[in-house]
Amino acid sequence: MEAAVHFINGIIWSKALIAVCLLAGLYFSLRTRFMQLRGFAEMCRLTVKGEKSDAGVSSFQALAMSMAGRMGIGNIAGVATAIAFGGPGAIFWMWIMGFLGASTSYVECTLAQIYKTKDAEGRYRGGPAYYIEKAMGLKWYAMAFAIATIIAAGFLMPGVQANAIADSIINACRGGALCGPLDGQAFGMESVAALKLGIGIVVALLLAVVIFGGVKRIANFAEIVVPFMAAGFILMALAIMIINYERVPEMFGIIFNSAFGTHAAFGAMMGLAIEWGVKRGIYANEAGQGSGPHAAAASEVSHPAKQGYVQAFAIYFDTMMVCTATAFLILASGTYNVYSPVEGAAPIFQGLAGIPEGAGYAQAGVEAVLPGWGASFVSMAIFFFAFTTIMAYYYMAETNLSYVNHNKHRPLTVLLLRLGIIGMVIFGAFHNATLAWGLGDIGVGLMAWLNIIAIFIIQKPAMLALRDYERQKKLGLDPIFDPDALGIKNADFWRQRKLELSRSE
Repeated sequence: MEAAVHFINGIIWSKALIAVCLLAGLYFSLRTRFMQLRGFAEMCRLTVKGEKSDAGVSSFQALAMSMAGRMGIGNIAGVATAIAFGGPGAIFWMWIMGFLGASTSYVECTLAQIYKTKDAEGRYRGGPAYYIEKAMGLKWYAMAFAIATIIAAGFLMPGVQANAIADSIINACRGGALCGPLDGQAFGMESVAALKLGIGIVVALLLAVVIFGGVKRIANFAEIVVPFMAAGFILMALAIMIINYERVPEMFGIIFNSAFGTHAAFGAMMGLAIEWGVKRGIYANEAGQGSGPHAAAASEVSHPAKQGYVQAFAIYFDTMMVCTATAFLILASGTYNVYSPVEGAAPIFQGLAGIPEGAGYAQAGVEAVLPGWGASFVSMAIFFFAFTTIMAYYYMAETNLSYVNHNKHRPLTVLLLRLGIIGMVIFGAFHNATLAWGLGDIGVGLMAWLNIIAIFIIQKPAMLALRDYERQKKLGLDPIFDPDALGIKNADFWRQRKLELSRSE
C-alpha cells in the first residue's frame, strides 16, 4: 500500500504543482499591482483592528486561526529539509514564494469572504467549497474539495502532528532525570511506546477541551497561543544570531550567493535551491492550497478585501518571520548538513555528522549556544506549533462537514468528527506516521489542485473588491461592500446584510 501511496503522491506533488503555485503568485501579484507591497501598511493596520460579532470572530482572531494551520512542524523541520537538499540558497527562494504567495492568499481569502454564509447555528462558514459552488456553479467540484478536506484534515494529518509532538518530547526527555534511559518496560509494553501513548492521550484531552467549545473557543485560544509561540521562537533565533553576530554577514552572503549559483561550494545547486525553496515555501505558507480561506470566512468585516489584506499579511508573518527565524537559527550556528545532488557522494557541507535533516538541526543550533536547552526548547516549540495546527485542521474539517450537511445542524456528524480526530491524535502519537503522512499529503495535494484551478477561473470578484476597497479608502471612507454595485452575483450574505442595514437606517 505504501508503494501505491508514494506513486500517487509523486503525481500529485510533482513539479507541475510547484510551477502552478509559483505562476499563480506571480500572476496575482501583477493583477493586483503588487498589493502586498502597496498595501503593507494597510495590512498591518487591519491586522490589529477588527470587528467582532456573535456570528463571527475579529480579523486578528481569523488571522490567528489561519496561522495556527500554517505554522506546523514544517516551519522547523521543513526549513531544515530545504537547507539539506537545496543548500542555504533555498531560503532566498522561500522568501520569493512567500512574497508572491501573499497576493494568492489575498485572492482566495477575499473570495471566501464574498461567498460566505451562515450555518444553522448562526456562525459564518466559507472556504473553497462555498466559493466554488457559488461562483463556478459546479456543486460536484465543490463536494470533491469538501470531502478531500474532511478526510485529510480530519482523519489523516492530525496524527502526523501528534507523532511529531511525541517524538520531540521523548528526544528531549530521554536520558534526563525525569525520564531516564527509557530502555525498560512499562504497562506491558516498551517504555518509549508507553510514554508515546500517554503523550497522545494528554494531547487528545487538551484538544477535546478546545474543539468541544466550538469556533469561538478555537479563535480565543489561537488569539493567545499563536502570537506567544511565534514570538518566543523568533526571539530565540534573534538571540542566537546576536551571540553568533560575527557569522551573520557570512550567513547572508551564503544565502544570496547560493541562490544565484555564485557560491563556490553551493553554486552547482542553484536548480535544487529554487526547487526546494519554492516547494517548502508552498508547504509552509499554504498560499493557494485552500486552507487559509476557511478561517478568513469566519471573520466579521465590513468589506471582504479587509480580510484579504489580513490574510496576505499572514504569509509575510509565516514565511518572512517564522521560517526565516528557523533558517537563521540553523545557519548562524552552522548546525546543518547539505547533501550532494550526486547519489552516493559525500555531503557538500557537514556541520552535524550523523544527524538526519529535520528538527534536530534547530535543536543543535540552540544547544550550540545554550547547552542543555536545545532539545527542550525546540520540543516545546514543536508542541505549540503542532497542537495549534491540529486545532486548525479540525476547524477546516468541521467547516467542510457543514458544507456537506448543507449548513444544517447535525450534531451526530460533528460528534463523530470530533471523536475521530481525537482518536487519530492518540493513534498518530503512538504509531509510526509514515503512511498517514503519505495519505494526508494526497488529500492536501488534491485540495491544492482543486483550489488553485478554481481561483484562476473565478478571480474577478476578488479583483473588483480590491479596486472598490481602494476607491472608498481614497474617499476617506470606511469601506462597505455592495455586491450589486460591482455586478457580483450569488453574494447572498452581503446582499442580505445590505437589506438589513437599509432597514435599520
